[in-house]
Amino acid sequence: MSVDANSIDSLRTRLREGLVIPAHPLALTSAGEFDEKHQRALTRYYHTAGAGGIAVGVHTTQFAIREPQHALFEPVLRLAAETIARCDQSTGSKTIRIAGICGPTKQAVAEAALARELGYDAGLLSLAAMPHASDSELIEHARQVASVIPLFGFYLQPAAGGRLLSPNFWRQFVEIPHVVGIKIAPFNRYQTLDVIRAVAESGRADEIALYTGNDDNIVVDLVTNFEIPTSSGVVHLHFAGGLLGHWACWTKRAVELLAECKRARTSGAIPAALLTKAAQVTEANAALFDAANGFAGCVPGIHYILQQQGLLASARCLDPNEVLSPGQADLIDRVRQNYPWMINDEFVEANRGGWCRA
Repeated sequence: MSVDANSIDSLRTRLREGLVIPAHPLALTSAGEFDEKHQRALTRYYHTAGAGGIAVGVHTTQFAIREPQHALFEPVLRLAAETIARCDQSTGSKTIRIAGICGPTKQAVAEAALARELGYDAGLLSLAAMPHASDSELIEHARQVASVIPLFGFYLQPAAGGRLLSPNFWRQFVEIPHVVGIKIAPFNRYQTLDVIRAVAESGRADEIALYTGNDDNIVVDLVTNFEIPTSSGVVHLHFAGGLLGHWACWTKRAVELLAECKRARTSGAIPAALLTKAAQVTEANAALFDAANGFAGCVPGIHYILQQQGLLASARCLDPNEVLSPGQADLIDRVRQNYPWMINDEFVEANRGGWCRA
């Protein structure tokens, strides 16, 4: 299946508008079985909350869905695609569907082909399975995947299973024709700027959308206008939106926050109150993602919130030993109490019954 030029142009336009793209969690019963009812409920929640895209099969969905004993990769992607299609049909909207793509080249190409078959618009390419590959090997890998599905690059921080990627890699990656976006998530300002400069120098700043995954710096990323001097002149860049596990909960507030950030960035005047919110969001993420323990509890932290809201029946992960770290629940509860502006419990309560229908 080849990539259609008209569809990729439409995808680029939509991504550059700037979207909230939550990373979709996996709903399980307390016995560890796939919970389709609450999986659908989560997808409906994100759609109603105003998310412009949804990422499925990514870190927040748990990479272990691919393991043979679980065999959930296709069922999870299929259910999300079908649910999104029904939601879009009922509202006349078009939600961008992004599938996580993992593994060595043969596996990654197969996952990309399945995602295209199921109606996904782009693949978010993890390179974690190739920790020792050279830049040229990584680029060839990416080219093969991009021949099947439009590509979202992904700079995942090593603490969460990613690998360091050189400026040279990014300079070559942005030359791949079917790259439509990059999720920049190294949690490192120097490495973030490596990617931004590569896009600026490529001459493709109008084609490749930048999305923040820097959970320690979400708001500052979204309000910053970057001015990058190049041999062709100064190139202006900004983060269009975010593709974030953090936005898998409290999603309606995330949609409102992105709109606020866009207005501030466009005006050129960043209110002090918005920078205060930036620090509060980072504090919330530290609790939610368990930064104190090397992010060990990041997925359980998201599950904890969603279960409290009744959007998950169980907070269980595929690995039953993957649970909240000691004291993490107290930190999350403190955030909920201290920063009510970022909580959307009333919105969930008002709509949960409809989302949880069969």
